[in-house]
Amino acid sequence: MDVQRLEDRIRGKLNHFPTKTRRVAEYILSNSSEIAFHSISETADKLSVSRAQLVRVARMLGFDGYADLKNTLKKKLMTQVIPASNNTALENGSDMISELCRLEQANIDETYRNLTSNTKNVKEFCEAVKRADAIYCMGWGISSMPAEWLYTRFTELGLKSVLMRRGSLSLLEQARGISDKDMLIVCELPSYVIEVTEAVKKISSTGSCVATITDSPAAPVCNYSSINFYVSDHSPLFGSSLIGSMFTVHVLTSVLVQNMGNAGKQALQTQRENLNDKRVYYPSYGLRY
Repeated sequence: MDVQRLEDRIRGKLNHFPTKTRRVAEYILSNSSEIAFHSISETADKLSVSRAQLVRVARMLGFDGYADLKNTLKKKLMTQVIPASNNTALENGSDMISELCRLEQANIDETYRNLTSNTKNVKEFCEAVKRADAIYCMGWGISSMPAEWLYTRFTELGLKSVLMRRGSLSLLEQARGISDKDMLIVCELPSYVIEVTEAVKKISSTGSCVATITDSPAAPVCNYSSINFYVSDHSPLFGSSLIGSMFTVHVLTSVLVQNMGNAGKQALQTQRENLNDKRVYYPSYGLRY
């Protein structure tokens, strides 16, 4: 059974399911990545149902069992990012500029679909940021670039933010000072880094809220995060494109400003006022922030 048929079947039967069965079916519809990559025990605990109940629901939906349902969702999620890296045209000598622009537009389009298909995550992200005593932004290699932009925007909004990347201290060493009142946002594009995963696991164990910006639910850091944003990062020439992750940072922080209300507006106004420092900027060329 393909995922589209599964979703249609759930929606068609939803109103006829008993309350507990309906709750499980609704969870499958809105949390396919958790179902696909979490164990049956983890999902059962989260929903406060028995493992036998999950098996029964899977069979009611036409699967041989819960494992069959998980495999179907996993296959769908592993291929949910469009094959933007198809570089046949580049290899055949097609116009490089046009083809690269097409591929990057495809990355943005798929990232946009992922964001708009789960606005609940965006809302949870904004609430977690506002609750946090401090927001830690982690990245390694190229993934440190969207992490640094997150850090910059949070700082501009007057939020206490800390940038975590490999330097004189390992990520595990930097993780020591993070408490359950803080939030971690980790950007992790392939290749996945063992130290990043270990640091995220350590931070998650403290009870901190962990959010990820990554390319796939299969990324190891997703095992320790509660809020996930998936981006398309395909590139025919370099390892990963940053277009999708940077687009996600821009959207999330822009929604955050609106969510912060007057505090967000005041922070941006303060930032605009800094542009009037004539020791730094040329006012005659127009000031923009």
